[in-house]
Amino acid sequence: MKNQHRSSLVSLVLLLMLGVASVNAQQGYKKPPKQVLDILNAPITPGASISPARDNMLLTKALRYPPLADLAQPMLRLAGRRINPASNSPHRFQYSVGLIRKRIADGSEVQIQVPPGAKITSIEWSDDGKHFAFLNTTPNRVDLWVGDAATGKIHNVKNVQINSVLGNPVTWMPDNRTLLVQLVPPSRGAAPALPPVPPEPNTQESSGRPGPVRTYEDLLKSPHDENLFEYYATSQLALVDSASGKTTPIGQPAIFQAIEPSPDGHHVLVTRAHRPFSYLFPDSAFPKDLEVWDTKGKVVHKLASLPLADQVPIDGVITGPRSVRWNPTEPATLVWVKALDGGNPKNKVAHRDSVLMLKAPFTAQPVEIFKTEHRFSNAGNPGSSNASFTDKGLMFISDFERDKRWIRTFLIDPNKPETPAKLIWSRSQQDRYKDPGTPVTRSLNGQRAILQNGDSIYLSGNGASPKGDRPFLDRFNLQTLNSQRLFRSDANSYETFVALLSNDGTQFITRRETPTDAPNYFVRFIGDGATAKAPRALTNFPDPMPQLRGIKKQLVTYKRADGVSCSFTLYLPPGYKEGTKLPTVVWAYPLEFNDADTAGQITGSTQRITSITGPSHLFFLLEGYAVLDNATMPVVGTPETVNNTYIEQIVMSAKAAIDKAVEMGVTDPERVGVGGHSYGAFMTANLLAHSDLFRAGIARSGAYNRTLTPFGFQNERRTIWEAPELYLKVSPFMVAQKVNEPMLMIHGEVDDNTGTFPIQSQRMYQALKGHGATVRLVMLPHEAHGYAGRESIEHVLYEMISWFDKYVKNAKPSRQETSAQGAK
Repeated sequence: MKNQHRSSLVSLVLLLMLGVASVNAQQGYKKPPKQVLDILNAPITPGASISPARDNMLLTKALRYPPLADLAQPMLRLAGRRINPASNSPHRFQYSVGLIRKRIADGSEVQIQVPPGAKITSIEWSDDGKHFAFLNTTPNRVDLWVGDAATGKIHNVKNVQINSVLGNPVTWMPDNRTLLVQLVPPSRGAAPALPPVPPEPNTQESSGRPGPVRTYEDLLKSPHDENLFEYYATSQLALVDSASGKTTPIGQPAIFQAIEPSPDGHHVLVTRAHRPFSYLFPDSAFPKDLEVWDTKGKVVHKLASLPLADQVPIDGVITGPRSVRWNPTEPATLVWVKALDGGNPKNKVAHRDSVLMLKAPFTAQPVEIFKTEHRFSNAGNPGSSNASFTDKGLMFISDFERDKRWIRTFLIDPNKPETPAKLIWSRSQQDRYKDPGTPVTRSLNGQRAILQNGDSIYLSGNGASPKGDRPFLDRFNLQTLNSQRLFRSDANSYETFVALLSNDGTQFITRRETPTDAPNYFVRFIGDGATAKAPRALTNFPDPMPQLRGIKKQLVTYKRADGVSCSFTLYLPPGYKEGTKLPTVVWAYPLEFNDADTAGQITGSTQRITSITGPSHLFFLLEGYAVLDNATMPVVGTPETVNNTYIEQIVMSAKAAIDKAVEMGVTDPERVGVGGHSYGAFMTANLLAHSDLFRAGIARSGAYNRTLTPFGFQNERRTIWEAPELYLKVSPFMVAQKVNEPMLMIHGEVDDNTGTFPIQSQRMYQALKGHGATVRLVMLPHEAHGYAGRESIEHVLYEMISWFDKYVKNAKPSRQETSAQGAK
């Protein structure tokens, strides 16, 4: 009898265990509703790459959602990189699976016969537009392919294995025939094996000098990691004849972070990283040599040997040469920037940076061509530092004043440093309405240069306005500083400039879409009267998602309680009946601003076709929700202390958005959910902790405990030791007991974003669970900060829709009373 009783008890325990297991067991990857899957499976509108000769374009067909098997390939996480050791390439990358060559003149097309299973990246045109090169990543190598623009025929360059882990793996030389490439060293042996017994402890040491450390991912952790990084990152430079395939090695193998041939094709600017490596910083901070080589690999000039960049202040720069590049209009002239303030923005100096120039044969002393009062800014330079020269040899230089967030752009002649610089633009970096646009560039001697036609350049921009974006193309006179508007998108479409077809600006390509028309490419003509021509369609892509055309959207503006202007784009589901109060999703991402005027400026356009991709919150529209998209959450204040009122401002903004939607009669205030990704997830958790405005939240890939990001977060300049109360106040982890609304948390298991380590979500889940909150944590295998795999995206959408259906759409009326401000 005892044995029978014991057997019964064991059976009962097993049944109970199985019952518990059935609650917690995984059911495999889930799929969202069919109407969502139909949109995910819609065809992709091709992208376009325009030939420098302006006679052809390549249409690229991308693979939007690679299978999870792609992401499950072997991965090494080394020095801030993610490397696929099988192919000696980046582990995860965007790629195309098909190419079409289209003639711009007559629209004729050639389907390019790419290799089966192609994963195409790094499409590069020769300067004369006669050829193009691209890389194809296979399971065990990266191959180089070259195409003929006239015929569309392509060929694989045999016996060339590219190393695309870092740097510039393929670059055309100025002769339009030769390619400068990074090869897997042909003579390298097997990869370093992991020692069965560690040969030594993993040791780090600091010299006692201060150096703030951000929370980087994927860093080196051991001597074996160091050996692996050196093995997979080391390349052999070589010149490859694109026609014959003849390969000529250049110099010795090294870790090349950047290579750039000179305009005359006789030199190569090389950035070469080397040991000792760091366990606290990614490879971009490693010691490096900046050198000029000849095409035989001989060092003809060493510009600098830079130490490990481990003592750069917050918002500071290195003290050695940076932003080094060639002047594209001269045979071999280097230009670079060097700090005059020790790289520290807090030092009081008359000038922060010096811009220097050195001409071949590099034996003279560098010439200073300009000093900036504030920090030299690549971001402020028109077209960035890679296009700061015009094709006539003039140079744009910008500086940035960080407290006012003010940017100025000057024009100089680098060969006449005694001539005063000319101020071209001066504005708040955050003032989108006054953004002059980005100069149009062209290929010149293997470089990018700003196209200058007479005294004028061309500027294209988003054209932000109080009624939304209206993209434009301007002709800007460098002498008079006057702009002539050549083109502006009309009020009923969204049409962006793509490329010039004539130097005088009378012909150019645009990409046009409307709320009912799919994006397509057009040739536009500028003329008066009889010379004016109607736009000519280059492509006729069909609408890939016609079932979305019943969705309605409008730009909505309003003010929050302190008078700051805010906005959202209101999306209403297909078949919406006016006056119906709907369950509503607020999706947002906070941004910091110096002043209320710029904080209230409008971004985006309602004239774009509605297209829903990836794990987008807009899929809620297909389930009967209203969506307040990009509900602005401005955090306004001086840069040093703006986050002191972060909580109060986001709660105020959220309440204002809901009140406006309720006033419009579209939102049921008892059924509102909030969500966001990354910093938007941080916002979501704070809104649930500090207000009772929402019934539930969705927080994806967020950070919730700011003590784990002690040297700053987002645009916060202070460290935790300088502002401990602030770090604790804004951390939802510290007030987890106040979160009494259901929260769904989603995070990639291999998040690669600085500050959003997966442990952030894991610890927040434990805190919420420990305080009895309703919470669910979904960790996505093989996914990074953004989600890519098809199975992952389908499952995320299933989780999001299920969560809000349960806790928002079908929520019971709330009995909680909130204050006038919605705060707890």
